[in-house]
Formats: sequence, structure tokens, C-alpha cells
Amino acid sequence: MNRRHFLASLSAALMLAFGGASHAQAQTVTIGVSVSSTGPAASLGIAQKNTIELLPKTLGGLPVNYVVLDDASDPTAAGKNARRFADADKVDAIIGSTTVPTSLAVAEVAGEAKIPQIALAPFPPKQIQWVFPLPHGVGVMSAALFEEMKKRDTKTIAFIGFSDAYGEAWLKDVEKRAEASGIKLVAVERYARTDQSVTAQALKLVGQKPDAIFIAASGTPAALPMRALRERGFKGQFYQTHGAANNDFLRVAGNTDEGLILPTGLVLVAEQLPDSNPSKKVALSYLKAYEGKHGAGSRNPFGAYAHDAYLLLDKAVATVGKKAAPGTPEFRAALRDALEKTSNLPLTHGINSMSATDHSGLGEGARVLITIEQNSWKLLK
Repeated sequence: MNRRHFLASLSAALMLAFGGASHAQAQTVTIGVSVSSTGPAASLGIAQKNTIELLPKTLGGLPVNYVVLDDASDPTAAGKNARRFADADKVDAIIGSTTVPTSLAVAEVAGEAKIPQIALAPFPPKQIQWVFPLPHGVGVMSAALFEEMKKRDTKTIAFIGFSDAYGEAWLKDVEKRAEASGIKLVAVERYARTDQSVTAQALKLVGQKPDAIFIAASGTPAALPMRALRERGFKGQFYQTHGAANNDFLRVAGNTDEGLILPTGLVLVAEQLPDSNPSKKVALSYLKAYEGKHGAGSRNPFGAYAHDAYLLLDKAVATVGKKAAPGTPEFRAALRDALEKTSNLPLTHGINSMSATDHSGLGEGARVLITIEQNSWKLLK
């Protein structure tokens, strides 16, 4: 081969190689992930970050690139992360964030940029076009708790919750359901996620002598009111939200959590589910992978929400991957529409079916009531 032919062949080979690389790069799906792996919600966000690290390298049959950022449990930082995802990373979807305030900050950018967002925290009942809040809605979980209160002939309750959007959403629901159930709400107190003491609030609640106290909080800060209330002599029933369903909460709560009742998705008690439940196999597979890397008992339902976000996106990308190219507005719009049409998809937390009026997709069949016996989660009988 003479020099001219050699150079021509080399040029053709390089063009083919770089052309192929560019094509492959153009077909890569990019997902932005903002989680609270530091700050007050770290006990939830770390498990989500750990879960993302375990995910397959493909999404719906296409290569995937996850851009993972910490928002430090701070809504301002979460909003900045979302802005970077939209402007610099050109992501096709966003997973996050860990708490309601940080997820709402992401949602503002996601809606403006028209990027589908799978939030890892529950949202208010009103649907937002581009946002799919994966955790069970407040109404689904609250209904189960009030049914249990009525079974126990509860006459009076007191409330203490976060002084943010999460606590506010639960307070509005509790006020409504307590009145409808004939249960008197005798006191309401609030506290911040970063507070180190709730002594004043605990004294006021104990003074009202309620039959039960409802705590609307998440992560390890959810244990703070329980410890304060027990130390001041409260001996009644505690109810918590699914925001407290993680093993770090057990560690911090100590023996004050015995007998606590709260709702959760299915993954936390997967082994206790009947074999006929379609989510049992999915949940056990996730737990095997997660606990295989991070140790027995390291399971966390908030990490499982991140895995469920992957399952939802995997199916949606497989549906739209041949209709539009990743990195385009057409792909993001088709992905949003595909997520909204999710039907009977087994997730670790339960069967998911979404619609234009339900962007969470987890209903009554995807929840259970659990209690704590000797510092372990047990299905409530």
C-alpha cells in the first residue's frame, strides 16, 4: 500500500471510529440525581446515593450516565443542582430530591425546563405536569393510620411535626381526618429538622393528656419528639409517618420506639409478605444487592425509592427510545408521557399504576402498617 492509499484508509477508519463514538454518545441517556447525602436528611439520602451506585449501566436498553450531586438537605442547593442538570448537563430526567422542600425546589426548575422529575419525597395532592413524586401520598398513608386509631377507640390526639412543607401537608390531612373520625385534636406543635431540643413542645403536649401523639417528621430527626415525650412521662400510643421508616431511626430512637405504629411501602418487610405478592420478588432482589454490599440490616425504604425510580425510567425509556433521541425536547416529552402511562409495574414498594390524575401510582395495595418490637420492624397484625 502506497503512502496516499495508507493515509486515505487511515482517514476513513478514523472517521468511522469517531462517527461511531459520536453516535453512541448521542444515544446515551443522561439522568441527573440530587439527593440529601449530608445534612438532616442524610440517613435517607445516603441510602439513595448508595442505590444509584448499584444500578445497571443501561436504561431501557440504552447506555446511561448518572450525574449524582449532594444537595445537603438544603432547598437552595437542590435548586442549583437542578439548574445545572438543565443548563449544563442537558439531562433527560431528574431523580430527586430526598425531602419535600428540596424536591419542590427541583420541581420548579424541572417544570420550567420541561424535564420529567421523579421525586423521592411525597408531594401535595395537586398534580404537577412534569413531576412524579414516587413515595406514597399523604392521603394514602394517613387513611391507614386513622383506621387503626378508630379500631383502638382513640378519643384524643396531639400533633407535632416539621415546620416545613412536609409537616404542613400532614397537619392539614390530620386536622381533616380527625374531625371526620370523631377524634379530638387537642394540641399542635411544630419543630425544625435541625432542632436539637423539643422540650417546650413536649411539655405542652403532655399537659393535654392525649390518648395518642401523631409525629409528622422524617429520618433521624423524627425520633427527637418521642424521646422528649417519654422522658416527660407520656405513656400513650405513638403514630409516625412513612418518613420515619428507616433503620437509622431505630438506632436513634432507642427503646422509646417500642410499639410505635406507622405505614410504609412493602420493601421494609419484604420477607414477611406472601409469596403471591408480585412485589416480593422485586423487593428481595433489591435487598440482596443492597445488603450484599452494605451489610445485613442496612436496608432503607428511601434507598428503595431510588431503585423504583430506575425501574420506572427503565420501562419508560424502552418505550420511547426508538421514537426520539436522548438529549432532545422530544425525548423528554415522550418520556414524561410514558411515565404517566405506567400500569401495573411491580416495584419494591408495591404495584405502580399512574395516570394524569395520579403521578405517584402507589395506592392502598402498596402500603402496610408496621410496628416495632424489640427494635425490629414487624407487620402489624
